[in-house]
Formats: sequence, C-alpha cells, structure tokens
Amino acid sequence: MRKIVIAGNWKMNKTPAEARELAGAIAANDKIGCEVVICTPFVDLFAAKEAIAGSKVHLGAQNVHWAESGAFTGEISAAMLKEVGVEYVIVGHSERRQYFGETDETVNARTKAALAKGLKVILCVGESLEQRQKGVTADVITSQIRSDLAGLTAQEMKDVVIAYEPVWAIGTGLTATKEQAQEVCALIRSLLKDLFGAETAADTTIQYGGSMNAGNAADLLSMPDIDGGLIGGASLKPADFAAIIAAGSAK
Repeated sequence: MRKIVIAGNWKMNKTPAEARELAGAIAANDKIGCEVVICTPFVDLFAAKEAIAGSKVHLGAQNVHWAESGAFTGEISAAMLKEVGVEYVIVGHSERRQYFGETDETVNARTKAALAKGLKVILCVGESLEQRQKGVTADVITSQIRSDLAGLTAQEMKDVVIAYEPVWAIGTGLTATKEQAQEVCALIRSLLKDLFGAETAADTTIQYGGSMNAGNAADLLSMPDIDGGLIGGASLKPADFAAIIAAGSAK
C-alpha cells in the first residue's frame, strides 16, 4: 500500500506566533489516518515544531540549497533543516521555478542534497497553461521527471514524493478535473517504472497539487494514481485542511 501524504504548503504566510496557533490547531485533529505534513516558512519552523510535538503531524520546509555551506545569501542547507527537526522539504515548486530561476538542474542538485542528509523530498513538476493548450503536457512532465530525478537510485526514491502541480491551477481557482489529474499522475508512474522499475513505481506516492480544497479533495483522491495532495491556501484554514486530511485518511 502506498503512503497517502497530505502536505500543507504555507508559502510566505504566518508569523511565528500565528504559526504556533495554526500548527496547534492542525495537530489537535485526533482523526488523522494518513501522513500529514506542514511546510512552513523558515522562521516558523521552531514554533511549528513545538506546536506539533507528540502529534501525528510532520514538519516540512519549503526549499533547500544544494551546498552544505558557503556564500549563498538567503539560502538554507539540508544540515540546518535536519538539526531543526525538519523531515520533509519541498523542492522545485513552480513558484521557485517561475520567480527565482530554478531549473531542472538546480532542482536535481537540491533533491540530491536533501536526500543525502536524510530528508524526505516533495518534488514538484507541472506544466503551464500555454504548454497544456499546445498539447505538450506529456513532453514537459517527461522532461522534468527524467531531469529532476537524474542520478537517483531506487533506494533513494523511497524518500521521494512526487507532486503534480499544473501551474495553471495554482492560486487561480482553476482545478484540473479528476480525469486530467489522473492522466498525468499515471504518466508519472509510468515514467518511474521506466527509470526505477515496477516496484518503485508502485510504491511512490504521487500527490496532486493544483488548488485541492475541502470541496474537491475526495473526488480527486478517488483516482487510482493520486495518493495525496500538496495543499496551498486551504492548508491555512484548519477546518478546510481537516476535511482534506479526512479525505486522505479515507482513501
């Protein structure tokens, strides 16, 4: 059975005091039946860690650098995150690619650095609206998966979650239909089979990350190759996030 992972990406939201309150509210959920992760801003990690202590909620960060240390102003290393108590880290989010110059090469380097320090990676891939309209979604996803996972082993893939996040459905209110999402998630699983073998492909968690919310989570999660969600805005609302967690727990 694949692990169902519901991860909240808080993006650039919440002060440490606000993070403590929100994380505490999420951690108070006594009906969690799947893997739940909150990926907070760096300054919120300590507060969130204290708030979720002893609960079923896991701590995640939103980025990691490929170097162990050095002159990389504004970046953070895997070792730093590990010592704070981080378990998961998001790599290659479309906003990092769009606004901060992330490439498949740097995504691959960051992924390897995180895995080398024992972090679990939520690796994001997805196409833009223009690419979908041109009919090249499969080409884009294939290129990203092959490049972003280049040089990884089947053993390392045990600590990798793939998040399919159609760029056109992030923060826009648009959502892929469950059939559209399933089609791409199935493609990703097929690519993983080619790269790492059938067992790894069958065992890898593939999330949907395009505006999943309390209203559509159960529908999306009913698809055979959708094993969770990378949740943006809805993860900032305890009741909505709890509803998504419930859908994940029921899968």
